[in-house]
Amino acid sequence: MKKKLLALLMGTSLVLAACGGGDDDAKDKGGNKGGDTASANGEELYNSKGCSACHGGDLKGGVGPDLTAIGGTLSADEIKTVILDGKGNMPAQNVSDDEAQSLADWLAAKK
Repeated sequence: MKKKLLALLMGTSLVLAACGGGDDDAKDKGGNKGGDTASANGEELYNSKGCSACHGGDLKGGVGPDLTAIGGTLSADEIKTVILDGKGNMPAQNVSDDEAQSLADWLAAKK
C-alpha cells in the first residue's frame, strides 16, 4: 500500500514538474491582437500547467474533484484562492497571479 502511494506521489510530482511554464512571448507572436485573453488562456493554462493530470482533460475529475460545474459552487475569487493557496489534498500551484486569475475566470464560467 505504501509503495503504491509513493509511486502515485512520485508520478504526480513528475507530471507537475514537466508541465511547468513556457515562453509566454512565443504564444503572443501567434497573432493574438488583444481581446479577452483571460478566458482564451484559461483552458490553455489548465492543460499546460498540469491541472488536467488530477482533474481530467474533460474536467470530470480523477485524483482531484470534478470541475465541470465548479462555477456554480465557487466564485472566481474563491477559485483563485484555492489555486494559489491550495485546499485539502490540493497543494498551492506554482502559477503567477495573472495566470491564477485567468484559470479562475475560466473555471468560474463552468456552471
